[in-house]
Amino acid sequence: MSNRIPVYTPNLTPAETAKVMDCMETGWISSRGKYVEEFEQKFCDYTGVAHATTVSNGTVALHLALLALDIQPGDEIIVPTFTYVASVNAIRYMGAVPVFAESELDYWQLDVADVEHRITPKTKAIMAVHLYGHPTDMTALNAVAKAHNLYVVEDAAEAFGAYHKGEHVGKFGDVATFSFFANKTITTGEGGMVTTQNEDLYKEMALLKTHYVSSTKQYWHDKVGYNYRMTNICAAIGVSQISRADDIIARKKHVAMRYRELLADCPVVFQGIRDDAVHSHWMVSLRVEEGYSRDAFRDFLADHDIETRPAFFEVHTMPMYQEFHLNNERFPVAEQLSAQGLNLPSYPDLTEEDLVRISDVAHQFFKSRKKA
Repeated sequence: MSNRIPVYTPNLTPAETAKVMDCMETGWISSRGKYVEEFEQKFCDYTGVAHATTVSNGTVALHLALLALDIQPGDEIIVPTFTYVASVNAIRYMGAVPVFAESELDYWQLDVADVEHRITPKTKAIMAVHLYGHPTDMTALNAVAKAHNLYVVEDAAEAFGAYHKGEHVGKFGDVATFSFFANKTITTGEGGMVTTQNEDLYKEMALLKTHYVSSTKQYWHDKVGYNYRMTNICAAIGVSQISRADDIIARKKHVAMRYRELLADCPVVFQGIRDDAVHSHWMVSLRVEEGYSRDAFRDFLADHDIETRPAFFEVHTMPMYQEFHLNNERFPVAEQLSAQGLNLPSYPDLTEEDLVRISDVAHQFFKSRKKA
């Protein structure tokens, strides 16, 4: 049996298997079936959002959200450069222009003060990305958006279970998106959700994701649509997962807090938690202090069969986004987070033995290295 500790593994039980087998035995394995609607309703109940529609993954969730907002080619959307590339790719799917913005050093979220300086007459929306399970300051961001009459899109792919000022993320923007990939807090294997408080937007997205099929005329379609539907099998897994969400999140919080205790004397800085926020701790994220090599630390952990992930690259540095990186602008905070940040193993079933082992190896590394 391997002693390798992966960075993530989903928390699955016989309850998920039973619901999947129900789909198999009844033949409801595609995008129709009782579990799709049930998962959508349970998601609304859990998060407090008014409307939710399932989709096939988190990236198409973003595309669907922008389609519903009628984003046009040439429209500008402000987005953090320190994010997973899907956030920006969805903007380009629309022919819109990503305008990169800086992040906060403490919380790793979009720097709202920097956003205001980037608004132009072409700006149509701001995309907040709740990175690694911590919410963006949505109160401040919505104030800026309201002052300039801009849409707000919440990319909450990583933030199921996160709260801002007592409200679950996904309730603050015009539209919000979630991902249920295998490494997310709750999973459907592949899958996503789009949420909104606006009934008209919800109805539009429900049509767009199903080839805009007519409700009155069979095989008639009123607009160009997309096949972005979630399968009943995936939704069945989601129904089981969301019923256990509180337990999964509680376990992940325990893991995150134990890391903070065990590594308190190491030269690392954990992602901060704002006083008005509840962090879902999707990934336990930290940055290695100046003078130590993040990559050497990761290599040392890997040599001891402990998997980690580097923090995201700044999207503006990628080849396909060079044309949107104007005047070779620097984003020093994003650069620092990208260069120094990493994710430790963060799954809910990590044992105390696992956590102590990771801590011991981390201490060995820092004791064997002198600060430059």
